[in-house]
This record gives sequence, structure tokens and C-alpha cells, in this order.
Amino acid sequence: MRSRSFIPRFGRPRTRSPFWPLAALKLIPRRLALWLAIAFSAALPGVTQAQVKIGLVLSLTGPAASLGIPARDTVALFPKELAGQKVEYLVFDDASDTTQAVQNTKKLISEEHVDAIIGSSTTPNTLAMIDVIAEGQTPTISLASSAKIIEPVDVKRHWMFKTPQTDAMMASAIAEHASEHGVKTIAYIGQADALGESFYAEVAKFAQLRKINIVANERFNRTDPGVTGQILKIMAANPDAVVVGAAGTPAALPPKTLRSRGYKGVIYHNHGVGSNDFLRVCGADCNGTFLPASPVLVAAQLPVDHPARRLALDYIARFEAQHGAGSVSAFGSYAWDAGLLLGDAVPVALKTAAPGTPEFRQALRDALESTRGFADSNGIVNMSTTDHLGLDQRARVMVEILDGKWVYQAR
Repeated sequence: MRSRSFIPRFGRPRTRSPFWPLAALKLIPRRLALWLAIAFSAALPGVTQAQVKIGLVLSLTGPAASLGIPARDTVALFPKELAGQKVEYLVFDDASDTTQAVQNTKKLISEEHVDAIIGSSTTPNTLAMIDVIAEGQTPTISLASSAKIIEPVDVKRHWMFKTPQTDAMMASAIAEHASEHGVKTIAYIGQADALGESFYAEVAKFAQLRKINIVANERFNRTDPGVTGQILKIMAANPDAVVVGAAGTPAALPPKTLRSRGYKGVIYHNHGVGSNDFLRVCGADCNGTFLPASPVLVAAQLPVDHPARRLALDYIARFEAQHGAGSVSAFGSYAWDAGLLLGDAVPVALKTAAPGTPEFRQALRDALESTRGFADSNGIVNMSTTDHLGLDQRARVMVEILDGKWVYQAR
């Protein structure tokens, strides 16, 4: 599935020898040559005017649709022009499937010749895309959580960036909160995929640092109809708390089953549940549960000096003007921040090269990596050659779910 923003294309007159002016460009200054090249390309038969093309690989159907749909709806708020250049957005649905995510990425790079990619919505899909992105040398901003997407910044991840907080940041927040509330033992139940495994590794690491014992470790598939067997094993271990490492509406299954079996301990989610769809599906069974989350979920409750508050409220106002009060999710904000980052980097890259060229993609990648002190709806971004996220601990907040609402937990 694909959608395009509409960019008008006009016919251009033929000339007998259209290519002769290009040879002369090497004789004039580089910046002037760039803009002359753009002007000449508009006059060539069959060549469209230079514009920035951004592809999006999003999970619009399947189990992760509650992550991808808010991102797609956010794209409608993106600017249609940057630094005088028209911008075209091409949205592809990966159907929550790794194979489809890879195929979409190949098409965007080899056929559509995009300048940048945003996506995918999930960790497994993004990890599957990395080899294609590295080969195609196309800067990509993932909307998924795992630190493995950008760490280490090696040859494969040279082109990879992300906007959501890492699983390590969120797991450490859970361990900190659990320790402060007297939790001595925890059980873990996560998705049987890269997200579930990655989040478990971080939970186990930070639990050990806080001297919290893990007494059970279970997995389930996104499409499983039930998790009764796993929950019975967890309850037999009698943990003080249960951590659920899952994303989207499928993450509601473990807490609902725990409550139906009479579990009275603390339940933690990861930040992959930050949408009203999750609240709707989980209902009263998630009342009193906790998660480390994007500041966007509780922006109006944040202290006035919180670095994300102003831009989070701005994004919320823009989104809700189109989709109604209470429609915002963290997943839309991650797409919004990807757009803000590209909006900051594209004008810089345009000073070096024209869109649609390898030189422009390289300049765009370099501009993203050079982002310093940049405010977005989740915090302050300071990227480097070893950090392609750039957020610090201020970009996470602890939230409690109470009566179907997100409630900020002040320290």
C-alpha cells in the first residue's frame, strides 16, 4: 500500500541537444553550479524539477497498526516545502511484517530514489531493513525502540538514526521505580521477537544493578489468542512485579490475563503501549499499572521548565486539531520528531548538493549526525558520531494508568 502527496508535474519542450550546458558547470563555483544544475534539469525533457523525496515504511495494518497509523496521520502535518524545495512523502505499509518492510525499503531506494526514509514502526522490521539501508546509503530515522538499531554506530548503522527512547533508558526507569517501591522479585513476559528479547536483556541488566531477582521469563507471539500458560508459570513464581515487554494492542493480553487470574502485584509496561488504542483494549485491567513513557503522553502535567513541554504541547495542538481531543499517542510524536530533525537537516544538506543525488544523501546524513541542542517533542537532541539518538534521561517520564488516563508520576 502506498500513498503520495500530490506534486504537479508539467510537460517541458524538447530541445535538440539538451546536455551541453552541464559540461560547463565544472568551470564555475560549486554553490552556483548547484543551483544552475537544478535550473537546467527543469528544462530537460523527461527530467522533473529537483525536489526532496522522503519515504516512510510504517505498520499500517497487522498487529502493530496502532503504532503506524498515528505516524501516518502525523505525516499529513509535515511541511510540503523546505528551504524553497518541494517535498514529496511516499508512505508504504509493511503490514507489521519484516519481509514486507525490506521489500518496501528496496523499492523506495532503488525505484523511488528517495533522499531519506522514516521507519519502520517496530524493532524487528527496522532491524531487518538495516542491510538494505546501508547498501543503499540512505539516511533513515527509525520509529522503533531498540538500541540495537543504532548501536554500535558501525558500517551498517552509519545511516541509521532513531527518535524513540531506547529500551535501555526505559528499562532503567522501571528498575529504579521498582526498587524505590520495595520490589525484590520480578517476572518478565515479552514478545517472541527482537523487541521482546532486547527489552528483556535491558531489564535483566538493570534489575541486577538494583538487586532485584528475576524469577520467571516468558514469551508470546503478537498474534497469540491467549497467554494463560505463560501467566500460570509466572504466578507460580509469585513475583512482586511483572514487566511486560511488548508493543501496541497485543501488549494488553498479559496484564488482562494477570488480572483475570487474581494477580495483585505491580505491573509494568514498556513504552511501546503509549497510545489510546492500548488504553481502550486493556480497559480496567490496566488500572494502576505503570510505564516509562514519552513526555508527550502527559505534556500538560509536566513542570513548566521541562525541556519537552512546549514542543510536545505544540504537536498535540496540531494533531488534535485534525483528529480530535485525546487522539495523540507517543508513536505519532516520534514521527513528528523525525520530521523536525529532517526539517532542520535538509536546508543544511541543500547547501552542498541537489536532492536526488548520493552527495545530497551523504550531506543529509552528516547534518543529522551534527544535530546539537535541538529541541523536539520528547526532549533535547545532541547527536554525535557514536550516538544517533541524542536524547538524555529527561526524555522519559514515569506514568501511571488511572481510570483510562495517563497520569504523570513526579519524583
